[in-house]
Amino acid sequence: METSQTPKHPLAEIFGFPANNLSTDADRYRKHKLCPFNNKVPNCTKDKAENPLGVCSVYDGSRVVVTCPVRFRQDWLIAEDAANFFFPVDWSWTSLTEVRINDKYGRSAGNIDVVLVAYDKVGRILDFGSLEVQAVYISGNVRTLSSTTCKVQ
Repeated sequence: METSQTPKHPLAEIFGFPANNLSTDADRYRKHKLCPFNNKVPNCTKDKAENPLGVCSVYDGSRVVVTCPVRFRQDWLIAEDAANFFFPVDWSWTSLTEVRINDKYGRSAGNIDVVLVAYDKVGRILDFGSLEVQAVYISGNVRTLSSTTCKVQ
């Protein structure tokens, strides 16, 4: 997305709100470190659970670039779009997040970001699809970067 005016700092969204949004809602989300984009818990967990970074997106010139994969869960459009891709239109489906997968020895092989499951009228699984969500990577220690050293890759 393009912006009409680029600020002097790289932060586009903080805890789900534009950096210049000083509304009561924005203040509440920042005060309680909440995530409005359907994180698995109410709070932001980006970087650290106790002291989360809270940055959803940054500016790259005049463009806004998402830096947190949870940001893509807004209104669950990512799940809806994926379901439209994976399944016939008339199928029922649901989505699960952070689904742990095991290797052949039963050890954790990591998590899948979003798994969509299509089911019939009695709840039998008909099909599934999985999504691995990637956001832009910020190199370096993001807690100590200034706007002149922040490098979007």
